[in-house]
Amino acid sequence: MINYNPKEWFGFIFHLHKADTFRKLFPLLIGISIYSAIIAFLETTVFHITDKSYVRNIPVMHNLLGFAISMLLVFRTNTAYDRWWEGRKLWGSLVNNSRNLAMKLAVILPKTDTEQRIFFRKIIPAYAYALHNHLRSEKTRVELFEHAEHEHIFNQIDKDKHVPNQVALLMFRHIDQLYREQKIDGNQLIILNAELQSFTDTCGACERIKNTPIPYSYSVFIKKFIFIYIMTLPIGYVFSLGYYVIPVVAFIFYVLASLELIAEEIEDPFGGDDNDVPTGKIAQNIHNHIAEIL
Repeated sequence: MINYNPKEWFGFIFHLHKADTFRKLFPLLIGISIYSAIIAFLETTVFHITDKSYVRNIPVMHNLLGFAISMLLVFRTNTAYDRWWEGRKLWGSLVNNSRNLAMKLAVILPKTDTEQRIFFRKIIPAYAYALHNHLRSEKTRVELFEHAEHEHIFNQIDKDKHVPNQVALLMFRHIDQLYREQKIDGNQLIILNAELQSFTDTCGACERIKNTPIPYSYSVFIKKFIFIYIMTLPIGYVFSLGYYVIPVVAFIFYVLASLELIAEEIEDPFGGDDNDVPTGKIAQNIHNHIAEIL
């Protein structure tokens, strides 16, 4: 995720970062400009049809369709941002739940029980790392389990299966073992159960966002609508703009296509794009905070 100062207006205007839509659309902008130049040349020089009434009426269609396409893009962008913001809230809740579980265990577990504290100090942030890698379809790293006394626990995790579920299951089993050994009582078990359950709830909600993209027909329709709208713009506006239609059409395409590109990028907030939720950094923060608490 890009960190920036929202008050630096001029810095935004003249700075092009690698995620900027202008970089991605530059080849298409060149193509649209060439196409507009060809249309302008054919209408004004070759066919001389700019004075025809049926050509002059084409902009009326664009005026009517412009409102429709703007409403579609506003809805598209808002829907994508809602998905991004929900993903950020889910990872915020994961941070809070991890801290709460660590705080409760720090109070419940005796300070002399070093082995249990080390285990939970590693298994709680391990869930955040596992979820981060699961949402990006990566292998789970093992650096949290370098202690030999817990190596046999990590060996129970099959990295080809659902890793976050397996990590959560290890936590449930360990808490149940503490209860059976009477190291925690029934009331404490109930208190810890709510925090443990929240881990799986967060994972399921993230998977719902990850695995449910915007409907295919809706996405295809918007792209076709933008394409047809842009390709017909030079035909109707050459008679009033002349060759100035080239930069005008290119700029309109840049605005419309940029909104669609931004929506495509943020509707999946758990990828590796610059504007996605920084799940890796959040997992690292959870690791640091749990180490401080336990």
